[in-house]
Amino acid sequence: MAESVRVVRSAGIVSAAVFLSRITGLVREMVMARLFGAGAAYDAFLLGFRIPNLARDLFAEGALSAAFVPTFTEYLATRGKADAARLANLVATAVILFVGAFCLLGVIFSPALVQLLAPGFAVVPGKLGLAVTMTRIMFPFLLLVALAAQAMGVLNASNQFGVPAMASTFFNIGSLCFGLTLGFWCGPWLGISQIEGMAYGVVLGGALQLFYQVPSMHHRGFKFHPLIDWSDPGLRHIIKMMGPAILGGAAVQINVMVNTNFASGIADPVRGADGPVSWLAYAFRLMQLPLGLFGVAIASATLPSISRNTAPEKLDEFRRTLSRSLGTVFLLTVPSSVGLVVLGQSIIGAIYQHGKFQLYDTQQTALALSFYAIGLAGYSALKVLTPAFYALRDSRTPMIISLCSILINYLAASSMIQLGGLRHAGLALSTSLVALFNFLALLWILRRRVYGLYGRDLLSSFIKIVMASSVMGVVVFFSSHSIAAWLGIGRLARLTDLAVSIPLGLAVYYTAARLLKIQELELASQAARGPLGRWLGARRARIS
Repeated sequence: MAESVRVVRSAGIVSAAVFLSRITGLVREMVMARLFGAGAAYDAFLLGFRIPNLARDLFAEGALSAAFVPTFTEYLATRGKADAARLANLVATAVILFVGAFCLLGVIFSPALVQLLAPGFAVVPGKLGLAVTMTRIMFPFLLLVALAAQAMGVLNASNQFGVPAMASTFFNIGSLCFGLTLGFWCGPWLGISQIEGMAYGVVLGGALQLFYQVPSMHHRGFKFHPLIDWSDPGLRHIIKMMGPAILGGAAVQINVMVNTNFASGIADPVRGADGPVSWLAYAFRLMQLPLGLFGVAIASATLPSISRNTAPEKLDEFRRTLSRSLGTVFLLTVPSSVGLVVLGQSIIGAIYQHGKFQLYDTQQTALALSFYAIGLAGYSALKVLTPAFYALRDSRTPMIISLCSILINYLAASSMIQLGGLRHAGLALSTSLVALFNFLALLWILRRRVYGLYGRDLLSSFIKIVMASSVMGVVVFFSSHSIAAWLGIGRLARLTDLAVSIPLGLAVYYTAARLLKIQELELASQAARGPLGRWLGARRARIS
């Protein structure tokens, strides 16, 4: 129980930092929506950003993090800081060499990549060429974020969670400030367009994300020195683990490519070819808020803990910690899903509906968001489950499940966009179905691998969470519709709806969860009482 409380407490620290990151990310998206709407320029920007972003998920925050953190944690625990620092330098040097070369190839072959991902862009004059330009500008972002991901792994393994979680906040702020400066103020003198300036801002924001973490690494005794030793057993083990992880991650990226390909060819009855790619991106950005707050935060805090408990004599602690982490994910993401479905239009209208982002864009984005929300719990739980396999030195199983998901995603995407006229929303639904399939498959396999995950307790908590979330959803639905009937659908009405319905929903959910005696709620309360108790004690000491 103590280990579970410590994990939840660490997750709370990460969650607070991620919350700030997601808020600044939303501010960045609000500015982009106001300046560029959901038209051709923003579609091209999104695709240009998505290509290095896909590679980032594949190499940096996917395979590299999953293979590096357990190995680095083991080095810290068994060999000491000097050997761990040497391993970190070996990995960083390898990242610079290989990812740097990959970025160079990406810049050279950008036209082919864009044509592969979004052939539908060729229908709109100039759109395909602009997407190629965006891709070439933003490809170096991959190298910067790969090194930032490794720095995050080093700090997390050293039980420092706040600084690396805050790093993406600096990316959001930096990319926006640099982008506005280059695109709107210096653009006329530099000969670059507004959207190109925002693309350069992404690269500079990535550099800020990396170098923000460097002082904390130095403080912990980790300083970068170029080092090459391909025979080092730790480096070879990480590379060996990365192979299946890359294949598994590639399956995820293939799914994204398939969905982007479908989206670029959707002809909306109102907007034509412009719109679907942007609507999906705006909706997924909003889903990133609870995903980052809960799924990513809990996963970041859980991985170092379970990596220390993979020995046979500690396996029960591994099971208990993982089960509690999954229960906490459900406690937080299931009501979030309900809230996104019920309040989607109010959230999107309040955040994005300005300038070129019109009411129709709000409605279509909310439709996509409601289908993305179906898979939120599964998507978040995957963030916890997948690294658990890597902690057990099994990278093959997640790879096989991910490869199976390619066929499922293609069949779901190709059928869903035609089903009931869902179009782009069908792609969001297919994404959710794949996330749920991956989660259930990995959960079933892991339960057999470690001889159970306290499944009855987890299922009992999940049922109670669904019940409490349903009560909350009904109350919020009537609250939201009552406000809409009273004030309409203007911006004031949207803000009023959120100001009333969100606190009301939280109060109803918390009360229902208390009445149902959900165990994870008490665990979260214990984690929160620790820092609060220390703060109150220190305050009383100062007063006395």
